[in-house]
Amino acid sequence: MLTTISAFELVEHANGLGQAVLQSETYLTYKEAKKELQGDDLAQARIQNFNSMKEQYEEVQRFGKYHPDYDKVSSQIRQVKREVDLTPSVIAFKKAERELESLLNEISQLIARSVSETIKVPTGNPFFDNMSCSGGCSSGGGCGCS
Repeated sequence: MLTTISAFELVEHANGLGQAVLQSETYLTYKEAKKELQGDDLAQARIQNFNSMKEQYEEVQRFGKYHPDYDKVSSQIRQVKREVDLTPSVIAFKKAERELESLLNEISQLIARSVSETIKVPTGNPFFDNMSCSGGCSSGGGCGCS
C-alpha cells in the first residue's frame, strides 16, 4: 500500500532537519566563531577600515586606470583586505562558515538526488555542480534521455 505525505508533514520534517542542523557540531562551531569575530575589536576595526576603503575603491573603479589615485587605492585595498584575511578570528570564522555551507550543500544534494538524479541544485561547489545534468534533455541525452 502506497502512503502519501501531505505538504504539512513534509514541512514538519524539513523543520526537524533544520533543528538537527542547529544542534550539529558544525553549526555550534560556526556560531562560536561568529561570536568570537564580533567580539574581536581588532578584526572589527580592520573590517570597518576595509569597508570604508571599498567605497574609495568603487569610486576609482568608475574611471579605471585613468583616475589619478587608481594605483594607490588599488594597492591599499589589497593590503587592507590581506590584513582582514590574516586576522585569526576572521580565518576561524571563514573556516566554520565553509564547513556549515558544505554541510548544507550536502544535505541539499542528498534531498535532490533522492527525488531525481537529474535535478540541478546549485551549490557553489564545482565538484557537485558538475555532477548535475547540463543543458537539459534537449542537449542530446545529457540527462540520460533517449
